[in-house]
Amino acid sequence: MALHGTARVMMHRRHFLSAAALSGMALATPAILRAAPGQSEDLRLLGEILRTMHPGLQRYLSPARFQAGLARLAEKWAAAPDLEDRFMALTGFLASIRCGHSYPSFYNQKRAAAERLFTRKDRLPFAFRWISDQMVVTENHADGVWLPNGSVIKAIDGVSAQAILARLLPYVRADGGNDGKRRTLLSPTGSDEIETFDVLRGLLYGAPKDGTFKVRFRSPGAARDTSINLPAVDLAARKKFIRALDSRSNKPIWQWDMRPDGIAVLTMPGWAVYNSKWDWQTWLNERLDSLKGAKGLIVDLRDNEGGNDCGDLILARLTAQDIVRPKAARLVRYRQVPVALNPYLDTWDDSFRNWGDQAQPFNDRFLRLTRWEDDGLIRPQGPRVTVPMAVLTSPQNSSATFQFASLVKSTGLGTLIGETTGGNRRGINGGAFFFVRLPESGIEFDLPLIGYFPEVPQPDAGLEPDLRVTNIAQDIAAGYDRVMDRAGKTLRRG
Repeated sequence: MALHGTARVMMHRRHFLSAAALSGMALATPAILRAAPGQSEDLRLLGEILRTMHPGLQRYLSPARFQAGLARLAEKWAAAPDLEDRFMALTGFLASIRCGHSYPSFYNQKRAAAERLFTRKDRLPFAFRWISDQMVVTENHADGVWLPNGSVIKAIDGVSAQAILARLLPYVRADGGNDGKRRTLLSPTGSDEIETFDVLRGLLYGAPKDGTFKVRFRSPGAARDTSINLPAVDLAARKKFIRALDSRSNKPIWQWDMRPDGIAVLTMPGWAVYNSKWDWQTWLNERLDSLKGAKGLIVDLRDNEGGNDCGDLILARLTAQDIVRPKAARLVRYRQVPVALNPYLDTWDDSFRNWGDQAQPFNDRFLRLTRWEDDGLIRPQGPRVTVPMAVLTSPQNSSATFQFASLVKSTGLGTLIGETTGGNRRGINGGAFFFVRLPESGIEFDLPLIGYFPEVPQPDAGLEPDLRVTNIAQDIAAGYDRVMDRAGKTLRRG
């Protein structure tokens, strides 16, 4: 996965490092501490692994705040030993690092744990989006129950939607203070096999005792609320409504539509094509070739979190000159993984365990990674596409799509229309990963290994679109896509 940071953060010194750390050796071979009597081996390893290898640990957390959070986690770990409680405690603790790639993955847990945590009959039978603090229904999955699209859910089992949102937000992974990304992850729209909202709400609030949710909502155009009972559903029932396409198939996972007004719409719900047998480059080039005489191109990335740098091909076809990526330091915390930690780390590439001379001294906290370095250029490719482009953005754009949106804006090759992106201008972590398995609980969490730190200080925020447009509850009720409509009008005006 290609992940590029676009921001810089102040570096904090670890108090126990001496000037000798500048050689890189102190980072490469830290001391591995044994668990103290009564201390959980899981939490001893968690703290050691994060301090040794997480490149963004102090991007937002001071060492003191990290240690205090670890102490609170230890109290919760001892007080509530059940798998469900420990999974949630770990989820909340990792979310406090404010890194969008550090979390206990729903897809990497052992089968028995996954079945226990994620298959319970505790899900709401409808899809929805958070629009600010409003829970707006986008699709009703309950047969024979009146719940129209665009309805605003006011309360579930007597708990207000706003209170539910406030309770869940601290458990959601995102970079920095970008709560827009957190709201998007808490919006079960059918784009994921396992929805973040379903898991977190179910584990925090539990299943309704009688198998039925008491829901209060305001339907579109109504003057007062309505109350209904909705059946709780399990994961299998929820999966029937998944819109996500299989990125491992040899079939296209993007859609192309040439509209009567001469504008082509390229819908790209995901760029995770690592395991795909589909020749997406040829598919995309053929469609870009067909744009001669078109009025414009709309690239819809609103459901796209990232993956491969598929957008580079689009930029290469639009640009008349080399595009220079923003400079960012690619930093790691270690040269070689301490031998004692290796048994708990899985990955798809064992070279991540020893960067060797590809990790060069940077400062007393980091090594600079030279592996995969290139000239940072996107060069013009093929017949140039000269039609105007609009890119539809949302808080879901937090990795490769964040980088693409940033390049579109800086080069002027298109107009960003929609909402503030996810990700963070201050930089992100990713690029290479370990999958850490805690030995006592068996819980897995994802550990990013490369931190991207821009050379120029940046704010703790996503990327603002050129034209900010947001669909509202009334739009969903009417089946109207305000963002897409604005993009079409912008391109037709030229």
